[in-house]
Amino acid sequence: MAFKIGQKVVYPNHGVTVVEKIELGSIAGVEQTYYHLRLLSNNSKVMVPRENLDLVGLRPLCPTTQIRSLFTILRDAKIDTYKDWKGRYKQNLDKMKTGDLTEVAKVLKNLRLVSSKKSLSFREKKMYERAKYFIVSEVAHVRKIEEQEAEKQVEKALTSAMEKRMAASEAC
Repeated sequence: MAFKIGQKVVYPNHGVTVVEKIELGSIAGVEQTYYHLRLLSNNSKVMVPRENLDLVGLRPLCPTTQIRSLFTILRDAKIDTYKDWKGRYKQNLDKMKTGDLTEVAKVLKNLRLVSSKKSLSFREKKMYERAKYFIVSEVAHVRKIEEQEAEKQVEKALTSAMEKRMAASEAC
């Protein structure tokens, strides 16, 4: 897939980035076309060879309809649960690497549920923060709203899911 200079794209596990330039370059004697990206989360820069765009999972921002679906997923009470933290961490890590909003939403909900029962490990706290930022960032850019407003919307949806889940477990 080809992207244009100035286009906002999503870099899995890092969030929204901007294509700053596309140019021929040589690293270790190998000449190829590189996409120069700036991560909006921390202004760091990354170069990705054109041949590796699919490999790293670089993708355009999702359409508005997918954001609506994302909020449906965030609000529902269906949350993946795992028996042990090692299995949970590995499965969540695999989902994060995909860069798919639906998969990242599942990670966010899972870790939110776990954190409501006990404190998360350091690595899981970092993963929770990354998942939340990843979603908030894309929601803000697609809906053209401030990140604080996007975070409020995500929080509201997560709270709704937790409340529905609690109500369902109390009904049993």
